[in-house]
Amino acid sequence: MTFHIITIFPKIFDSYFSEGVVKRALKSGKISVKIRNLRDYTKDKHKTVDDTPYGGGAGMIFKIEPIWNCVQPLMSKVKSQKSKARSRIILFSAKGKRYTQADAKRLAKYENLILICGRYEGVDERVAKYLADEEISVGDYVLTGGEIPAMVVVDSVARLIPEVLGNPKSLAEESFSPVCLRGASADAKFSCEIKNFEKICEYPQYTKPAEFRGWKVPNILLSGDHAKIEEWRRKHSERISNYSN
Repeated sequence: MTFHIITIFPKIFDSYFSEGVVKRALKSGKISVKIRNLRDYTKDKHKTVDDTPYGGGAGMIFKIEPIWNCVQPLMSKVKSQKSKARSRIILFSAKGKRYTQADAKRLAKYENLILICGRYEGVDERVAKYLADEEISVGDYVLTGGEIPAMVVVDSVARLIPEVLGNPKSLAEESFSPVCLRGASADAKFSCEIKNFEKICEYPQYTKPAEFRGWKVPNILLSGDHAKIEEWRRKHSERISNYSN
């Protein structure tokens, strides 16, 4: 398996990936990690990766263009449709699906995982709509970027690859494995679930350009009518109820 990590802080990963299970998996060739500096895929002299949000608001939004410039060549290298089906593009996002052990097992079946690490106020929504296969959140809290979630995914997926862990029984007898619930009490089974969970996620964000490859920013955000923009944002905030694994 190859993990392609897209980030503006490539050195963040040096320490973690040079220790423990991930280091051994890399050394043995069971996994490969390719760090892609997003700034290398910009076309201006300042290597700009972000811009102000349409409709106003605090913070800066990652632009779609450099992310496209990075992701598209990676996918183009996957020659056959069968190989494309073995690749997955993941965007780390606060409004993404909560990451679970079941997701780690699912992702361990792929050959290529492309992990997009956002920063600042967020990522242009068109990345989620048109490029990413899924959005993942590692928990209901705010981080300064997607680099830590990327480490979580690499670690949790790599250890599921055959022969990465020294003792295969470690996988069968650990937390979140189905075997740990066999014969368990009702209370123990309940403790492995999340009941009556609800969260509200932020509205979609966009930044320049207003149109990219025919993908357009909603007209209301370009109108300058702040009352209507606020109404649109309230309408498009996402509420997820009764969330469970």
